[in-house]
Amino acid sequence: MAEVVNLRLARKAKARADKARSAEANRASHGETKAAKSARLADAKRTAALLDGAKRERD
Repeated sequence: MAEVVNLRLARKAKARADKARSAEANRASHGETKAAKSARLADAKRTAALLDGAKRERD
């Protein structure tokens, strides 16, 4: 027979896990210095430009 699960507790545990995950993402994005953020954005822009430059045009 299957284990009985309290849905209220499961829902609250899922909400806590989701909140912790979003808090971790916010700490990662808001916790970096301006220099680190500008370096990350410049690297992303450079990578995007490199990939766009390597695309072949269709006839």
